[in-house]
Amino acid sequence: MFLGNTGAVAVAAGLSTARNALRPDPLKLMSMVPPAPQDSVQDSAAPAVAAAPPSRAGLRRSSPPATGAALLLLTVGMAVATHSVVRYKLWIVAVYTILALALGLWVLSGSARKAADPDEAPAGTWLRPLLNSTRTAPLEWIGGALAATFVLVAVFQVTVRPYTYLTPGQGWLTRWIYAGAALVLALGIALSTVRRRLAPALVALGLTAVAYVVAAALLIHWDPTPKIDVWVTLQQASDGILDGKNMYTQDWSNSPGVQDAFTYLPFTALLLAPGRWFAGDVRWALMVVTLLGALAVLMLGRPGRREPGAGSSGGTADPVMPIRALVATGAAGLLLVLPGTATQVEQAWTEPLLMACLAGWALAVRRRKMVLAILCLALGVASKQHLTVLLPVLAVWPVFGWRRVIATAGLAGVFVLPWFIASPPDMIHDTVTMLVNFQPLIFADTLFIAAINELSWTPPFFLTGAAVLITLGSAIRRVHRQQPDLANVLRWAALVLFVANLVNKQAFYNQYWLVAALVVISLAAARYPHPAAPNQAPEPETNADSVASGA
Repeated sequence: MFLGNTGAVAVAAGLSTARNALRPDPLKLMSMVPPAPQDSVQDSAAPAVAAAPPSRAGLRRSSPPATGAALLLLTVGMAVATHSVVRYKLWIVAVYTILALALGLWVLSGSARKAADPDEAPAGTWLRPLLNSTRTAPLEWIGGALAATFVLVAVFQVTVRPYTYLTPGQGWLTRWIYAGAALVLALGIALSTVRRRLAPALVALGLTAVAYVVAAALLIHWDPTPKIDVWVTLQQASDGILDGKNMYTQDWSNSPGVQDAFTYLPFTALLLAPGRWFAGDVRWALMVVTLLGALAVLMLGRPGRREPGAGSSGGTADPVMPIRALVATGAAGLLLVLPGTATQVEQAWTEPLLMACLAGWALAVRRRKMVLAILCLALGVASKQHLTVLLPVLAVWPVFGWRRVIATAGLAGVFVLPWFIASPPDMIHDTVTMLVNFQPLIFADTLFIAAINELSWTPPFFLTGAAVLITLGSAIRRVHRQQPDLANVLRWAALVLFVANLVNKQAFYNQYWLVAALVVISLAAARYPHPAAPNQAPEPETNADSVASGA
């Protein structure tokens, strides 16, 4: 597509100076925080007995109530998405719309800066004791919210039936495996919270990964040929790569849907083809990339060598376990057991590949490995064209910046260039014009389909495009002006994709799953209050924390 035309030029301009231009500049990172008043600078040089300097605007930390509410809404939303597969209901669209509005309010509040001193509820209100409790014991509140979330996930796994071609008995067994894994995670998180050690949660995550592999293996074995065009096209495109065929000129045999087009960008097939080549099914590769994505999310909670707290052991032996380490462990597990995971695996939906690319990008940005971040993001963009809509948001974020976005676009262009050169009309038809002109699917749960089903009105293309552009413009403006941290940038990306799904002619569980996955990754990347050691007051936030944790 257009990335192919500009690929070589962009790489020559963007990557030739990568080692120097992409290396983070501490002075630029410090400039992300407004300068302190002169008297503050003078006070900071005074002896330790002097009064503390006035606080200045810093990045917000994720509060326990907000984290708990996000986990609850996300879990309920994915249960609704599980029920929605091949089923249109107006109430489902209404739920999605409410969740999108809630996400919008969350990112608007989370991307704003605040004074270092936390806001307090007005004196005498009934909220004050509750809010004070979340501030004095943030670890207990967030750990409890995580454990309760996994219990709720287990309930949804066995009560909300997913779309499947398995027999009732086979379906029940796989769902109980996922439910059991969720309960194991709930127990591990609870034990880690009580004991203030990360080991129980890590053990639970390991057992959950094993359960995920077992359930995926059963799904692939019991449904070896799922009746969905995604799986057919990926299987036959993988075979075509070995034979030197162009996937954009192939026709698909026995496809229940699309038969003469490959609607993804080429790296979707190329990255998943090893599953077909070595194990006979691309779903094995999807299982592997899901685990790799979960591993990247887990590592987001462990400080790198250049981060504050890098000398700690990640909470396994320290008297105070970092909250982010616990949340990242839970987030990694959540990606493996979300409601509807069985359908995701069985249908060979490709969003886990994008999740792994974005999780790798987030981890690389957090660790200041910017060349690796460019590579991960370029792999995602070269796999599915929808991710290009996120590039303008990342271009105005100072931590990543427009030069790295140009390098990403150029590298993605180089990746897809061979297929574009081989047959430009076929590639443009399959990946652009066919999708634009594709007929609306009346069983999709979007506002576009709701207008058709409920009002007998087909919204014009400019109206749906305007909704996406307004959301994208708002994200660009807020990210540029507020310079939020990595977690809120991920949530802005989730909001842009969420709105794009809601106004689309077709959007299903897998597209909404990617939105949920970005929110989950953001939880692992977020900044949380410092937990206190037993019998100690919580550690106050400092301006140094705000600067160091800008990513």
